[in-house]
Amino acid sequence: MSFDGQVVLVTGASRGIGRSIAFLFAEKGARVAVHYCRNRDAAEETLARLEGGPHALFQADLVDSEATEALAAAVASEMGGIQVLVNNAGIFEDHLITEIDYSDWQDAWDRTIKTNLIGPANLCYSVGRQMIGSGGGRIINVSSRGAFRGEPDAPAYGASKAGLNSLSQSLAVALAPHNVFVGVVAPGWVETDMSTEGLAGPDGDAVRAQSPMNRVARPDEIARAVVFLASSGIDYLTGCIIDANGASYLRT
Repeated sequence: MSFDGQVVLVTGASRGIGRSIAFLFAEKGARVAVHYCRNRDAAEETLARLEGGPHALFQADLVDSEATEALAAAVASEMGGIQVLVNNAGIFEDHLITEIDYSDWQDAWDRTIKTNLIGPANLCYSVGRQMIGSGGGRIINVSSRGAFRGEPDAPAYGASKAGLNSLSQSLAVALAPHNVFVGVVAPGWVETDMSTEGLAGPDGDAVRAQSPMNRVARPDEIARAVVFLASSGIDYLTGCIIDANGASYLRT
């Protein structure tokens, strides 16, 4: 699991799972392109704490298709090509069908699908085309167990992640002849800044009890699954989805 000299673009790397992914790739010798959308201070902290290097910082709003295309080009130009793409950036917004009006419902779907599915699809296109031209690469998309079990409080989130799974498997078939391999990691609850409030609240014990391990995942555990899928020697796993939910949701 060595990535010496390889350029790895990690979206949403300013904190949480993305930061842990960036840390682990850097530990394994990669040069990391740290992407962020708005939280520059947190992204700079990630950058400053990475081992090795040289690494670099890149800003882009992945809802903007032109900005997404420009991000792929900028990383390739400044760092010399992209060998691994990790689509980690995403949003989760509650929008219960029984509690919001039609306008808010539409807004939630529009933001979520653009951020969680169309943005990654556009980046897969731009980076995937680069990888075809350079002889190969790895694309790892971070999905969710919500793609399988549903998200009643945030249906657009569940739908976007189900779409991301399907996109990943479609691309695995389309890109394998070009030596580009695609995988998915689908976490459940993860202990990050975004989940702190929920885990500390009255429902925290019930959330932890969803897993027989009676806890949620650590970001570094998800990062290890991502790095594993990006490793050489496991090409025949292309198209696979790794469930990383602590047996909190099992499927066949």
